[in-house]
Parts: sequence; C-alpha cells; structure tokens
Amino acid sequence: MRTAEASLSEGCVAIALCLMIEGQEGLTWDRWRRLARAAEDGGFEALFRSDHLTGLFGDPKRASLDTWASLTWLASSTSRIRFGPLVCPLTFHHPALLAKRAAAVAELSGGRFDLGIGAGWHEGEHAMFGIPFPGLKERMDRLECGARAIRALWQGRPVTLDQPYYPLRDAESYPLPPGGRVPLVIGGRGEKRALPIVAACADEWNTTRITLDEYPAKRERLDGLCRAARRDPATIRRSLMVPYIVGRDARERDARLLNARRIFPRVPENEAAWRAAGFLFGEPARLVDDLKRWEALGVTRVMLQTLDMQDDAAIEMLAHDVVPACR
Repeated sequence: MRTAEASLSEGCVAIALCLMIEGQEGLTWDRWRRLARAAEDGGFEALFRSDHLTGLFGDPKRASLDTWASLTWLASSTSRIRFGPLVCPLTFHHPALLAKRAAAVAELSGGRFDLGIGAGWHEGEHAMFGIPFPGLKERMDRLECGARAIRALWQGRPVTLDQPYYPLRDAESYPLPPGGRVPLVIGGRGEKRALPIVAACADEWNTTRITLDEYPAKRERLDGLCRAARRDPATIRRSLMVPYIVGRDARERDARLLNARRIFPRVPENEAAWRAAGFLFGEPARLVDDLKRWEALGVTRVMLQTLDMQDDAAIEMLAHDVVPACR
C-alpha cells in the first residue's frame, strides 16, 4: 500500500521558484526592501528584476530605481537568495563594464549573483534618452560579441578578441568573481541567432512568452546546437520567465487580472487568453500542476513575473502554497 508520504513526494515538483519584478514600473527603495525580505523569508530561490529606464507601457512618471544600485544593495542586505538582472541590454551597458560590475557584486554577495544579458528591444526608451538603437541584426551581433567579451574577461589572463564589436587587446579585469565566473543568463528563443548565442556562451537559457507545446522544439534545437559546438547540452540550465495570476477564487483572480492590465495594458484580457499565451493562471494548486508540466520538459528554474509588485498578498500566497510544493 502506498503511504501518504509517498503520494506527496510523487506529486512534488523539483523546480526552483524565483520572484521577478519589473523595476521600471514603480520600484522605490522601500518597496525593494520589502520584496527582498519577502523573497528571503518566503523560501524563493532568487529575486530578479528588469533593467529599463522608464515605464514601458504606462506612466513614465513611475519610479524606476537604478538597476545596479539596487543589485549592489541586495548583495550586502540579503544572506540567502540569488539575484540578478533579467536582463541588462547591451544597448545600455558596455560588456567590459558589465563584467567588472558583475564580478564585484558577485564577490560582495558571496557568489549569489547571476548576470542576465540581452540585445535590447524597447525602442521607445532608447529614443526618450537619446541612446542609439541599431537594427535587429546589429543588436544580435553586439549581443554575441558582448557575451564572448564578458566570458573572456573572467579567464584570469590577458585576452585578445578580434571581433567587430567590443574587441579586446591583451585585456584583463580583476578581481575575478568567486569561482572564476558569474553564471551568464541569456534570454531568447529565436533559432537563427538567439539560440546559437546561448549554445556558445550561456550558462543558463531563459525564455518567455512560450507555450508548453512550443517549448520542446526550441529545446531540441538548442540541444542540437550544443552538440554541433561539442558542448554537453546538460551544462546549460533551462529557465522560464512567466507572468502569473493567482487567487483562491475567481473573484480574487479577476481582481488581480484587472490590476495587472492597469499596469501592463498589453497582457491578455481574460483567463482563456492568458492560458493560451502560456502564462500561469489559477488557484495555487493549478499553478503547481502547470509548473510540474514545465519541469517535465526540462525547466529547472522559473522566474515568476510579478506584474503588480505591491501585491504582497499574492507573493505571500505563493510562498505559503506554491513554493513548498516545488521543493
């Protein structure tokens, strides 16, 4: 006869849950301190935040706390959680500076820092602040060259890279991060450019806006690219960033959906559309069931995109009912 303990163990999900917030949509120091405490006390594996300069789809007057100042504060003000940017656009940051900042913050935190990088995508904020926004091909070229430069600068020896963007000439950067490197997270799902860059340079592949049905083909494509590069696909961690709506009843969920659309008007307008987009929606047990399906596809870490960072009750519900089921 199966015991209750055995049944519970079989139903558990082996997946790490993280909080992820959109720092450009009203993040203040007071709110950041509360989120850090919620992540630490709530058993979340990590706390991630976006790196943007202004509100993307709503009020540009919303607070947008500087990304690297907030990450440096986390390094010395938390003791357990991992943390990092998801992601730093290379249109904003020179990769040599990112490599040095990441090494410093990783050392300050005792090695709990993950560096997420991307090509940059929101043309409006670039235009607002006079930051060049090249075409997609150049942005992807810069991402590839930047990822190579960051990895090279953690080798602990002079490095020369002859490449069109971010070349290096006998370059060295010290101190090195703990263990000689910071985990490099690269997001994307494009098969022509993004996934080859992941296969060549990333420690973690993060993807978003993808369904359970679409994911296996992308995963197989990445595995094939790794094998072609003579790299073991298992050396790349697989993670998902996904928005969620959680509530114990329909009234709670509908209220949270309405508020999420107030902050991000472009998210789906009802439960059916939310699920069709591959997002999480439902009571806590439904979220656990969906997370189990993602785990079965090889995802080992999920960044739960919290669209309303002031909804303490939703975060507490995750901590109480979802996080324990995923350990």
